[in-house]
Amino acid sequence: MNDKRFVDTNILIYAHDHSCGTKHEQARALVSQFWEAGNAVISTQVLQELYICLRRKVATPLSAAEVEQILRDYFAWEVVLNTRQSILDAITIETRHRVSFWDGLILQAAKRAGARIVYSEDLSHGQMYDRITVINPFLA
Repeated sequence: MNDKRFVDTNILIYAHDHSCGTKHEQARALVSQFWEAGNAVISTQVLQELYICLRRKVATPLSAAEVEQILRDYFAWEVVLNTRQSILDAITIETRHRVSFWDGLILQAAKRAGARIVYSEDLSHGQMYDRITVINPFLA
């Protein structure tokens, strides 16, 4: 049984943005579970988005050095590299499932890694995309 879990950027942002209250605590707990289980997958897209968001879009932006260390920590997780084929696959997913191109990139990365679950706040909770199920961990 495959227990890989793909983690979307928003989960990681909440885990590091102390101004997010309950979502911060929930995301930190979830990320801790992934560290313990060793089953988390992310992509180069997630790492890039995380860097930009923690540097520019959170209430209290972090320094480049702080975010670099956070990224280095996440390098321990399985990281799916986006390739030329990734872009083409994302376009196929975008048109088939009527999601954004960026969400298509997330879904293709999860699929390439063999993850059956994507944790995300952006995609519809419970929605299935081929064999991948979306879970929004912030829904009660």
